[in-house]
Amino acid sequence: MTETETLVPETPYTRPSTSVLPPSEKTPSFTINAANKSYRHQYANIYFVRLRLLRTFVEDQARKRWREVAGNPTYVPRVLEVEKGELCFVIGTVYMDMPLKPNVIEDIARDHSIPSPPPRQKFYSEEDNIMLEDESGRICLVGDRIRSAGLVTGVIVGALGIETHNGDFEVVDFCYAGMPPQPSTASAASEADESMDVDSPDEWVAFVSGLEVGDLSPSDAQIQMLAEYLTGELGGTEDQTSASRISRLIIAGNSLSSIVSTTAHEETERKPRRYGYDNTTFTPHPALNLSTTLLDLARSMPIHLLPGASDPSGTILPQQSLPRGMFGQTASYSTFSCETNPTYIHIGNSNPSQPSVSNKKPQQKASSSSTKSKSSSTTKSLDRTILVNSGQPLNDMFKYLPTPPHTRLSIAESTLKWRHMAPTAPDTLWCHPFFTSDPFVISETPDIYVIGNQPEFKTKLVREKSSSNVNAKEKEKEKEEGEKRCRIVLVPSFKETGVVALVNFRTLEVKTVCFSVQGMNGG
Repeated sequence: MTETETLVPETPYTRPSTSVLPPSEKTPSFTINAANKSYRHQYANIYFVRLRLLRTFVEDQARKRWREVAGNPTYVPRVLEVEKGELCFVIGTVYMDMPLKPNVIEDIARDHSIPSPPPRQKFYSEEDNIMLEDESGRICLVGDRIRSAGLVTGVIVGALGIETHNGDFEVVDFCYAGMPPQPSTASAASEADESMDVDSPDEWVAFVSGLEVGDLSPSDAQIQMLAEYLTGELGGTEDQTSASRISRLIIAGNSLSSIVSTTAHEETERKPRRYGYDNTTFTPHPALNLSTTLLDLARSMPIHLLPGASDPSGTILPQQSLPRGMFGQTASYSTFSCETNPTYIHIGNSNPSQPSVSNKKPQQKASSSSTKSKSSSTTKSLDRTILVNSGQPLNDMFKYLPTPPHTRLSIAESTLKWRHMAPTAPDTLWCHPFFTSDPFVISETPDIYVIGNQPEFKTKLVREKSSSNVNAKEKEKEKEEGEKRCRIVLVPSFKETGVVALVNFRTLEVKTVCFSVQGMNGG
Protein backbone atom coordinates (compact mmCIF):
# COMPACT_ATOMS: atom_id res chain seq x y z
CA MET A 1 0.00 0.00 0.00
CA THR A 2 1.53 3.30 -1.05
CA GLU A 3 1.26 6.47 0.95
CA THR A 4 -0.55 9.43 -0.54
CA GLU A 5 1.87 12.06 -1.71
CA THR A 6 1.32 15.58 -0.42
CA LEU A 7 1.12 18.11 -3.21
CA VAL A 8 3.44 21.02 -2.50
CA PRO A 9 3.26 24.05 -4.82
CA GLU A 10 6.46 25.18 -6.51
CA THR A 11 5.98 28.69 -5.13
CA PRO A 12 4.17 29.45 -1.86
CA TYR A 13 0.70 30.93 -2.13
CA THR A 14 0.42 34.55 -1.04
CA ARG A 15 -2.86 36.36 -0.47
CA PRO A 16 -3.20 39.77 -2.20
CA SER A 17 -2.74 42.73 0.09
CA THR A 18 -5.53 45.33 0.13
CA SER A 19 -6.28 48.04 2.67
CA VAL A 20 -9.37 49.90 3.81
CA LEU A 21 -9.18 53.56 2.83
CA PRO A 22 -10.86 56.39 4.76
CA PRO A 23 -14.37 57.24 3.53
CA SER A 24 -14.97 60.27 1.36
CA GLU A 25 -17.52 63.02 1.94
CA LYS A 26 -19.89 61.36 -0.53
CA THR A 27 -19.73 57.98 1.21
CA PRO A 28 -20.71 58.91 4.76
CA SER A 29 -20.68 56.70 7.81
CA PHE A 30 -23.94 55.15 8.99
CA THR A 31 -22.90 55.23 12.64
CA ILE A 32 -25.47 56.94 14.85
CA ASN A 33 -23.48 59.14 17.20
CA ALA A 34 -24.53 61.41 20.05
CA ALA A 35 -25.24 64.29 17.64
CA ASN A 36 -28.08 62.49 15.83
CA LYS A 37 -29.16 59.95 18.45
CA SER A 38 -32.49 61.61 19.14
CA TYR A 39 -36.00 60.23 18.69
CA ARG A 40 -37.85 63.50 19.29
CA HIS A 41 -38.04 64.49 15.62
CA GLN A 42 -40.84 63.76 13.19
CA TYR A 43 -40.16 61.33 10.36
CA ALA A 44 -41.45 63.85 7.81
CA ASN A 45 -38.10 65.64 8.03
CA ILE A 46 -36.47 62.76 6.12
CA TYR A 47 -38.78 63.33 3.14
CA PHE A 48 -38.14 67.08 3.15
CA VAL A 49 -34.37 66.59 3.26
CA ARG A 50 -34.51 63.92 0.55
CA LEU A 51 -36.50 66.18 -1.75
CA ARG A 52 -34.15 69.09 -1.12
CA LEU A 53 -31.06 66.98 -1.89
CA LEU A 54 -32.36 65.36 -5.09
CA ARG A 55 -34.66 67.99 -6.58
CA THR A 56 -31.84 69.83 -8.38
CA PHE A 57 -30.56 66.64 -10.03
CA VAL A 58 -34.06 65.62 -11.16
CA GLU A 59 -34.67 69.11 -12.55
CA ASP A 60 -31.43 68.98 -14.55
CA GLN A 61 -32.35 65.61 -16.01
CA ALA A 62 -35.88 66.82 -16.80
CA ARG A 63 -34.67 69.91 -18.67
CA LYS A 64 -32.25 67.80 -20.74
CA ARG A 65 -34.88 65.19 -21.48
CA TRP A 66 -37.77 67.51 -22.39
CA ARG A 67 -36.04 70.56 -23.85
CA GLU A 68 -37.14 69.66 -27.39
CA VAL A 69 -40.65 68.45 -26.55
CA ALA A 70 -43.37 70.16 -28.59
CA GLY A 71 -45.30 72.69 -26.57
CA ASN A 72 -42.26 73.93 -24.62
CA PRO A 73 -43.26 72.48 -21.22
CA THR A 74 -42.56 74.71 -18.23
CA TYR A 75 -41.35 73.74 -14.79
CA VAL A 76 -43.87 74.27 -12.01
CA PRO A 77 -42.02 74.41 -8.67
CA ARG A 78 -45.09 73.47 -6.58
CA VAL A 79 -47.53 70.70 -7.41
CA LEU A 80 -50.55 72.73 -6.28
CA GLU A 81 -49.67 75.51 -8.75
CA VAL A 82 -50.30 73.32 -11.80
CA GLU A 83 -52.86 74.85 -14.18
CA LYS A 84 -55.41 72.79 -16.09
CA GLY A 85 -54.66 72.17 -19.74
CA GLU A 86 -51.07 73.43 -19.55
CA LEU A 87 -48.21 71.09 -20.48
CA CYS A 88 -45.68 71.24 -17.66
CA PHE A 89 -43.52 69.10 -15.43
CA VAL A 90 -43.40 68.87 -11.65
CA ILE A 91 -40.98 67.28 -9.18
CA GLY A 92 -41.90 65.66 -5.90
CA THR A 93 -41.86 62.61 -3.66
CA VAL A 94 -43.87 59.56 -4.65
CA TYR A 95 -46.41 58.22 -2.18
CA MET A 96 -48.15 54.93 -2.91
CA ASP A 97 -51.69 54.81 -1.53
CA MET A 98 -52.09 51.03 -1.15
CA PRO A 99 -55.08 49.40 0.60
CA LEU A 100 -53.06 46.27 1.42
CA LYS A 101 -50.18 48.16 3.01
CA PRO A 102 -49.86 47.78 6.81
CA ASN A 103 -51.66 50.47 8.77
CA VAL A 104 -50.59 51.17 12.34
CA ILE A 105 -53.97 52.73 13.20
CA GLU A 106 -55.74 49.54 12.18
CA ASP A 107 -53.25 47.49 14.19
CA ILE A 108 -54.03 49.49 17.32
CA ALA A 109 -57.80 49.19 16.80
CA ARG A 110 -57.65 45.46 16.08
CA ASP A 111 -59.23 43.06 18.58
CA HIS A 112 -56.17 41.40 20.10
CA SER A 113 -58.19 38.36 21.14
CA ILE A 114 -58.24 37.39 17.47
CA PRO A 115 -54.92 36.27 16.00
CA SER A 116 -53.51 38.76 13.53
CA PRO A 117 -53.26 37.64 9.91
CA PRO A 118 -49.85 36.59 8.62
CA PRO A 119 -47.78 39.28 6.91
CA ARG A 120 -48.51 39.73 3.22
CA GLN A 121 -46.03 38.75 0.56
CA LYS A 122 -47.12 41.71 -1.59
CA PHE A 123 -48.72 45.12 -0.97
CA TYR A 124 -49.52 45.58 -4.65
CA SER A 125 -53.10 45.60 -5.94
CA GLU A 126 -55.06 47.12 -8.84
CA GLU A 127 -56.63 49.67 -6.47
CA ASP A 128 -53.29 51.38 -5.72
CA ASN A 129 -53.00 55.11 -6.34
CA ILE A 130 -49.78 57.00 -7.09
CA MET A 131 -49.42 60.41 -5.45
CA LEU A 132 -46.79 63.10 -5.92
CA GLU A 133 -46.22 65.46 -3.03
CA ASP A 134 -43.95 68.32 -2.03
CA GLU A 135 -44.00 71.08 0.61
CA SER A 136 -47.23 72.55 -0.83
CA GLY A 137 -49.43 69.49 -1.08
CA ARG A 138 -50.24 66.34 -3.02
CA ILE A 139 -51.52 65.51 -6.50
CA CYS A 140 -52.65 62.18 -7.96
CA LEU A 141 -50.69 60.81 -10.94
CA VAL A 142 -52.64 58.87 -13.58
CA GLY A 143 -51.88 57.31 -16.94
CA ASP A 144 -50.51 54.01 -18.24
CA ARG A 145 -47.02 55.50 -18.47
CA ILE A 146 -46.69 56.10 -14.76
CA ARG A 147 -48.53 52.93 -13.74
CA SER A 148 -45.85 50.81 -15.40
CA ALA A 149 -42.92 52.87 -14.10
CA GLY A 150 -42.23 50.57 -11.14
CA LEU A 151 -42.35 53.27 -8.46
CA VAL A 152 -42.35 52.83 -4.71
CA THR A 153 -42.99 55.24 -1.87
CA GLY A 154 -40.22 57.76 -1.26
CA VAL A 155 -38.77 58.05 -4.79
CA ILE A 156 -38.03 61.57 -6.04
CA VAL A 157 -39.39 61.78 -9.58
CA GLY A 158 -40.09 64.37 -12.26
CA ALA A 159 -43.39 63.98 -14.14
CA LEU A 160 -44.32 65.56 -17.46
CA GLY A 161 -48.01 65.90 -18.22
CA ILE A 162 -51.25 67.86 -18.08
CA GLU A 163 -53.77 68.33 -15.27
CA THR A 164 -57.16 66.83 -16.15
CA HIS A 165 -60.56 68.33 -15.52
CA ASN A 166 -61.00 66.33 -12.29
CA GLY A 167 -57.71 67.53 -10.77
CA ASP A 168 -55.48 64.53 -11.56
CA PHE A 169 -52.15 64.88 -13.34
CA GLU A 170 -51.97 62.69 -16.45
CA VAL A 171 -48.33 61.69 -16.98
CA VAL A 172 -46.89 61.28 -20.48
CA ASP A 173 -43.25 60.87 -19.40
CA PHE A 174 -41.11 60.81 -16.26
CA CYS A 175 -37.47 60.94 -15.20
CA TYR A 176 -35.24 60.36 -12.17
CA ALA A 177 -32.05 61.91 -10.85
CA GLY A 178 -29.96 59.28 -12.67
CA MET A 179 -26.86 57.52 -11.47
CA PRO A 180 -24.68 59.79 -9.32
CA PRO A 181 -21.11 60.73 -10.29
CA GLN A 182 -18.34 58.15 -10.09
CA PRO A 183 -14.61 58.72 -9.58
CA SER A 184 -12.86 58.86 -12.94
CA THR A 185 -10.06 56.55 -11.77
CA ALA A 186 -12.48 53.67 -11.32
CA SER A 187 -14.05 54.24 -14.73
CA ALA A 188 -10.67 54.41 -16.43
CA ALA A 189 -9.55 51.21 -14.72
CA SER A 190 -12.70 49.40 -15.73
CA GLU A 191 -12.36 50.42 -19.38
CA ALA A 192 -8.65 49.60 -19.48
CA ASP A 193 -9.17 46.10 -18.13
CA GLU A 194 -12.47 45.30 -19.81
CA SER A 195 -10.88 42.85 -22.23
CA MET A 196 -8.89 40.98 -19.58
CA ASP A 197 -9.76 37.35 -18.92
CA VAL A 198 -11.90 36.53 -15.88
CA ASP A 199 -9.40 33.91 -14.70
CA SER A 200 -6.45 36.31 -14.70
CA PRO A 201 -4.45 36.26 -11.45
CA ASP A 202 -6.16 39.24 -9.82
CA GLU A 203 -7.48 39.65 -6.34
CA TRP A 204 -11.09 38.76 -5.61
CA VAL A 205 -13.48 39.83 -2.85
CA ALA A 206 -15.77 37.16 -1.38
CA PHE A 207 -19.37 37.91 -0.34
CA VAL A 208 -21.58 35.63 1.72
CA SER A 209 -24.79 36.11 3.68
CA GLY A 210 -27.32 34.11 5.66
CA LEU A 211 -25.03 31.71 7.54
CA GLU A 212 -27.77 31.46 10.22
CA VAL A 213 -25.64 29.61 12.75
CA GLY A 214 -27.87 28.04 15.39
CA ASP A 215 -30.87 27.33 13.18
CA LEU A 216 -32.95 24.21 13.78
CA SER A 217 -31.62 22.82 10.47
CA PRO A 218 -28.09 24.21 10.52
CA SER A 219 -25.59 24.24 7.69
CA ASP A 220 -22.55 23.59 9.90
CA ALA A 221 -20.96 21.25 7.38
CA GLN A 222 -21.15 23.80 4.57
CA ILE A 223 -19.82 26.57 6.84
CA GLN A 224 -16.86 24.38 7.79
CA MET A 225 -16.20 23.69 4.12
CA LEU A 226 -16.37 27.42 3.41
CA ALA A 227 -13.84 28.19 6.14
CA GLU A 228 -11.47 25.48 4.91
CA TYR A 229 -11.78 26.69 1.32
CA LEU A 230 -11.00 30.31 2.21
CA THR A 231 -8.03 29.31 4.34
CA GLY A 232 -6.64 27.03 1.60
CA GLU A 233 -7.22 23.74 3.43
CA LEU A 234 -9.84 22.33 1.06
CA GLY A 235 -9.64 21.03 -2.48
CA GLY A 236 -6.79 20.49 -4.86
CA THR A 237 -4.13 22.75 -6.28
CA GLU A 238 -6.59 24.63 -8.49
CA ASP A 239 -8.93 25.34 -5.56
CA GLN A 240 -6.06 26.47 -3.34
CA THR A 241 -4.76 28.75 -6.06
CA SER A 242 -8.19 30.29 -6.49
CA ALA A 243 -8.65 30.75 -2.74
CA SER A 244 -5.23 32.41 -2.41
CA ARG A 245 -6.41 35.23 -4.70
CA ILE A 246 -9.31 36.17 -2.36
CA SER A 247 -8.18 39.30 -0.53
CA ARG A 248 -11.02 39.60 2.00
CA LEU A 249 -14.45 38.31 3.05
CA ILE A 250 -17.61 40.41 3.55
CA ILE A 251 -20.48 38.78 5.46
CA ALA A 252 -23.74 40.57 4.61
CA GLY A 253 -25.97 39.84 7.60
CA ASN A 254 -28.01 37.03 9.16
CA SER A 255 -24.94 35.28 10.55
CA LEU A 256 -26.97 34.07 13.53
CA SER A 257 -30.46 32.61 13.35
CA SER A 258 -33.42 34.04 15.19
CA ILE A 259 -33.53 33.14 18.87
CA VAL A 260 -35.17 29.75 19.36
CA SER A 261 -36.54 28.76 22.74
CA THR A 262 -34.82 25.73 24.26
CA THR A 263 -37.18 25.26 27.20
CA ALA A 264 -36.97 21.74 28.61
CA HIS A 265 -40.10 19.61 28.56
CA GLU A 266 -39.59 18.40 32.10
CA GLU A 267 -39.89 20.87 34.96
CA THR A 268 -36.96 20.62 37.33
CA GLU A 269 -35.93 22.67 40.31
CA ARG A 270 -33.09 25.00 39.56
CA LYS A 271 -31.46 27.92 41.30
CA PRO A 272 -32.17 31.40 39.97
CA ARG A 273 -29.37 32.70 37.79
CA ARG A 274 -27.63 36.03 38.17
CA TYR A 275 -29.01 38.77 35.89
CA GLY A 276 -31.89 36.51 34.93
CA TYR A 277 -29.74 34.22 32.76
CA ASP A 278 -31.39 30.83 32.29
CA ASN A 279 -29.69 28.19 30.17
CA THR A 280 -33.01 26.41 29.55
CA THR A 281 -34.32 29.32 27.47
CA PHE A 282 -31.06 30.63 26.03
CA THR A 283 -27.97 28.97 24.68
CA PRO A 284 -24.70 30.73 23.81
CA HIS A 285 -23.60 27.94 21.46
CA PRO A 286 -24.56 29.71 18.17
CA ALA A 287 -22.48 32.76 19.06
CA LEU A 288 -19.60 30.56 20.19
CA ASN A 289 -19.71 28.49 17.00
CA LEU A 290 -19.75 31.63 14.86
CA SER A 291 -16.85 33.08 16.86
CA THR A 292 -14.81 29.92 16.29
CA THR A 293 -15.36 30.09 12.53
CA LEU A 294 -14.52 33.80 12.41
CA LEU A 295 -11.38 33.16 14.45
CA ASP A 296 -10.12 30.62 11.92
CA LEU A 297 -10.80 33.06 9.08
CA ALA A 298 -9.39 36.16 10.81
CA ARG A 299 -6.03 34.42 11.15
CA SER A 300 -5.88 34.15 7.37
CA MET A 301 -7.73 37.11 5.84
CA PRO A 302 -9.59 40.38 6.61
CA ILE A 303 -13.29 40.00 7.48
CA HIS A 304 -16.12 42.55 7.46
CA LEU A 305 -19.23 41.51 9.41
CA LEU A 306 -22.58 43.26 8.92
CA PRO A 307 -25.66 42.70 11.10
CA GLY A 308 -28.88 41.45 9.55
CA ALA A 309 -32.55 41.04 10.34
CA SER A 310 -31.98 37.91 12.48
CA ASP A 311 -28.82 39.13 14.23
CA PRO A 312 -28.87 40.58 17.79
CA SER A 313 -28.80 44.18 16.60
CA GLY A 314 -31.35 46.97 16.44
CA THR A 315 -34.37 46.51 14.20
CA ILE A 316 -34.34 49.98 12.67
CA LEU A 317 -31.96 51.02 9.90
CA PRO A 318 -29.14 51.77 9.85
CA GLN A 319 -28.33 48.81 12.08
CA GLN A 320 -25.32 49.53 14.24
CA SER A 321 -22.31 47.24 14.28
CA LEU A 322 -22.36 44.16 16.48
CA PRO A 323 -20.23 44.46 19.66
CA ARG A 324 -16.80 42.98 19.12
CA GLY A 325 -16.81 41.55 22.64
CA MET A 326 -19.33 38.88 21.70
CA PHE A 327 -16.80 37.22 19.37
CA GLY A 328 -14.16 36.32 21.96
CA GLN A 329 -10.60 36.00 20.70
CA THR A 330 -11.61 37.12 17.21
CA ALA A 331 -11.99 40.67 18.53
CA SER A 332 -8.23 40.85 19.21
CA TYR A 333 -7.42 40.57 15.49
CA SER A 334 -7.09 43.76 13.48
CA THR A 335 -8.30 41.83 10.42
CA PHE A 336 -11.79 41.56 11.94
CA SER A 337 -14.13 44.52 11.45
CA CYS A 338 -17.73 44.95 12.61
CA GLU A 339 -19.63 47.18 10.19
CA THR A 340 -23.00 48.90 10.17
CA ASN A 341 -25.85 47.87 7.90
CA PRO A 342 -25.72 49.36 5.31
CA THR A 343 -22.08 50.36 4.95
CA TYR A 344 -19.57 51.76 2.49
CA ILE A 345 -16.24 49.93 2.32
CA HIS A 346 -13.52 51.76 0.39
CA ILE A 347 -10.77 49.28 -0.51
CA GLY A 348 -7.44 50.09 -2.11
CA ASN A 349 -4.89 47.82 -3.74
CA SER A 350 -1.86 48.26 -1.50
CA ASN A 351 0.28 45.63 -3.21
CA PRO A 352 2.79 47.35 -5.53
CA SER A 353 3.17 44.16 -7.56
CA GLN A 354 -0.48 44.25 -8.57
CA PRO A 355 -1.69 46.11 -11.67
CA SER A 356 -2.28 49.83 -11.30
CA VAL A 357 -4.18 52.28 -13.44
CA SER A 358 -3.65 55.81 -14.58
CA ASN A 359 -5.96 58.75 -13.93
CA LYS A 360 -6.23 59.20 -17.69
CA LYS A 361 -7.60 56.72 -20.17
CA PRO A 362 -4.78 54.69 -21.69
CA GLN A 363 -4.76 54.95 -25.47
CA GLN A 364 -2.90 51.70 -25.96
CA LYS A 365 -2.48 48.70 -23.68
CA ALA A 366 1.14 48.05 -22.77
CA SER A 367 2.40 44.72 -24.04
CA SER A 368 6.05 44.69 -22.97
CA SER A 369 7.62 44.88 -19.56
CA SER A 370 9.67 47.91 -20.58
CA THR A 371 6.52 49.84 -21.44
CA LYS A 372 4.96 48.94 -18.09
CA SER A 373 8.00 50.06 -16.15
CA LYS A 374 8.15 53.29 -18.13
CA SER A 375 4.57 54.22 -17.26
CA SER A 376 4.75 53.06 -13.64
CA SER A 377 5.74 56.50 -12.42
CA THR A 378 2.50 58.00 -13.75
CA THR A 379 0.14 55.38 -12.34
CA LYS A 380 -1.59 54.97 -9.04
CA SER A 381 -3.14 52.12 -7.11
CA LEU A 382 -6.62 50.93 -7.99
CA ASP A 383 -9.33 51.48 -5.41
CA ARG A 384 -12.94 50.41 -5.30
CA THR A 385 -15.99 51.60 -3.37
CA ILE A 386 -18.30 48.83 -2.17
CA LEU A 387 -21.84 49.51 -0.94
CA VAL A 388 -23.30 46.61 1.04
CA ASN A 389 -26.57 46.03 2.85
CA SER A 390 -28.18 42.92 4.33
CA GLY A 391 -31.28 42.94 2.14
CA GLN A 392 -34.01 44.63 4.18
CA PRO A 393 -34.53 47.59 1.79
CA LEU A 394 -34.84 45.39 -1.31
CA ASN A 395 -37.10 42.89 0.45
CA ASP A 396 -39.44 45.74 1.42
CA MET A 397 -39.49 47.38 -2.03
CA PHE A 398 -40.21 44.01 -3.62
CA LYS A 399 -43.62 44.01 -1.89
CA TYR A 400 -44.67 47.18 -3.71
CA LEU A 401 -44.37 45.90 -7.26
CA PRO A 402 -45.95 43.07 -9.26
CA THR A 403 -43.79 40.11 -10.28
CA PRO A 404 -43.44 39.83 -13.24
CA PRO A 405 -42.47 42.17 -14.84
CA HIS A 406 -40.42 43.62 -11.98
CA THR A 407 -37.67 41.53 -10.41
CA ARG A 408 -35.35 42.00 -7.46
CA LEU A 409 -32.47 42.72 -9.81
CA SER A 410 -34.42 45.37 -11.73
CA ILE A 411 -35.45 47.04 -8.48
CA ALA A 412 -31.83 47.09 -7.27
CA GLU A 413 -30.85 48.72 -10.56
CA SER A 414 -33.60 51.30 -10.12
CA THR A 415 -32.23 52.35 -6.72
CA LEU A 416 -29.09 53.58 -8.50
CA LYS A 417 -31.19 55.67 -10.91
CA TRP A 418 -33.26 56.95 -8.00
CA ARG A 419 -30.02 57.75 -6.08
CA HIS A 420 -31.57 56.20 -3.00
CA MET A 421 -30.99 52.73 -1.57
CA ALA A 422 -34.01 52.61 0.80
CA PRO A 423 -36.80 54.94 -0.42
CA THR A 424 -39.56 53.08 1.49
CA ALA A 425 -37.97 54.12 4.80
CA PRO A 426 -39.57 55.27 7.01
CA ASP A 427 -42.99 54.39 5.53
CA THR A 428 -42.88 50.58 5.69
CA LEU A 429 -39.18 50.11 6.46
CA TRP A 430 -38.21 51.11 9.97
CA CYS A 431 -35.37 53.60 10.18
CA HIS A 432 -33.89 56.18 12.54
CA PRO A 433 -35.67 59.59 12.52
CA PHE A 434 -32.89 61.64 10.97
CA PHE A 435 -33.51 65.38 11.24
CA THR A 436 -31.02 67.18 8.99
CA SER A 437 -29.80 64.40 6.69
CA ASP A 438 -30.83 61.30 4.78
CA PRO A 439 -27.86 58.89 4.82
CA PHE A 440 -29.58 56.50 2.40
CA VAL A 441 -29.15 58.94 -0.50
CA ILE A 442 -26.49 57.60 -2.88
CA SER A 443 -24.20 60.54 -3.64
CA GLU A 444 -21.51 58.53 -5.42
CA THR A 445 -21.96 55.54 -7.70
CA PRO A 446 -20.25 52.56 -6.05
CA ASP A 447 -18.13 50.20 -8.07
CA ILE A 448 -19.73 47.17 -6.40
CA TYR A 449 -23.29 47.18 -5.02
CA VAL A 450 -24.02 44.09 -2.92
CA ILE A 451 -27.37 43.08 -1.40
CA GLY A 452 -27.44 40.05 0.88
CA ASN A 453 -30.00 37.44 1.95
CA GLN A 454 -31.82 37.13 -1.37
CA PRO A 455 -33.63 34.01 -2.65
CA GLU A 456 -31.14 33.39 -5.46
CA PHE A 457 -27.91 34.68 -6.94
CA LYS A 458 -28.25 37.40 -9.57
CA THR A 459 -25.81 39.92 -10.98
CA LYS A 460 -25.66 42.67 -13.58
CA LEU A 461 -23.13 45.25 -14.72
CA VAL A 462 -25.04 48.55 -14.93
CA ARG A 463 -23.70 51.21 -17.28
CA GLU A 464 -24.84 54.77 -17.86
CA LYS A 465 -23.46 56.75 -20.78
CA SER A 466 -23.93 60.43 -21.53
CA SER A 467 -27.32 61.47 -22.86
CA SER A 468 -27.66 62.22 -26.55
CA ASN A 469 -30.06 65.10 -25.94
CA VAL A 470 -27.46 67.50 -24.49
CA ASN A 471 -25.44 70.38 -25.85
CA ALA A 472 -21.75 70.19 -26.72
CA LYS A 473 -20.58 71.70 -23.43
CA GLU A 474 -22.57 69.24 -21.31
CA LYS A 475 -21.47 66.33 -23.52
CA GLU A 476 -17.81 67.31 -23.08
CA LYS A 477 -18.26 67.49 -19.31
CA GLU A 478 -19.85 64.03 -19.19
CA LYS A 479 -17.10 62.68 -21.44
CA GLU A 480 -14.48 63.84 -18.95
CA GLU A 481 -16.33 62.13 -16.10
CA GLY A 482 -16.35 58.86 -18.04
CA GLU A 483 -18.89 56.08 -18.24
CA LYS A 484 -20.50 55.09 -14.95
CA ARG A 485 -20.25 51.38 -14.19
CA CYS A 486 -21.57 49.49 -11.20
CA ARG A 487 -21.60 45.75 -10.57
CA ILE A 488 -24.80 44.71 -8.78
CA VAL A 489 -24.62 41.40 -6.91
CA LEU A 490 -27.56 39.76 -5.16
CA VAL A 491 -26.05 37.30 -2.67
CA PRO A 492 -28.35 34.41 -1.68
CA SER A 493 -28.69 32.87 1.75
CA PHE A 494 -25.75 30.53 2.33
CA LYS A 495 -27.85 28.26 4.53
CA GLU A 496 -30.34 27.66 1.72
CA THR A 497 -28.03 27.63 -1.30
CA GLY A 498 -24.43 27.19 -0.11
CA VAL A 499 -23.36 29.89 -2.59
CA VAL A 500 -20.48 32.34 -2.13
CA ALA A 501 -20.09 35.19 -4.64
CA LEU A 502 -16.61 36.28 -5.75
CA VAL A 503 -16.07 39.65 -7.46
CA ASN A 504 -12.88 40.44 -9.36
CA PHE A 505 -11.39 43.56 -7.79
CA ARG A 506 -10.08 44.86 -11.13
CA THR A 507 -12.45 43.70 -13.87
CA LEU A 508 -15.64 43.52 -11.77
CA GLU A 509 -16.34 40.05 -13.18
CA VAL A 510 -18.27 37.66 -10.93
CA LYS A 511 -18.16 33.94 -10.26
CA THR A 512 -19.72 31.73 -7.62
CA VAL A 513 -18.57 28.80 -5.53
CA CYS A 514 -21.20 26.39 -4.20
CA PHE A 515 -20.70 24.19 -1.13
CA SER A 516 -23.05 21.26 -0.66
CA VAL A 517 -23.14 18.06 1.35
CA GLN A 518 -25.32 15.12 0.40
CA GLY A 519 -28.27 14.94 2.76
CA MET A 520 -27.89 18.55 3.94
CA ASN A 521 -30.25 21.44 3.14
CA GLY A 522 -27.73 24.03 2.00
CA GLY A 523 -26.67 23.86 -1.64
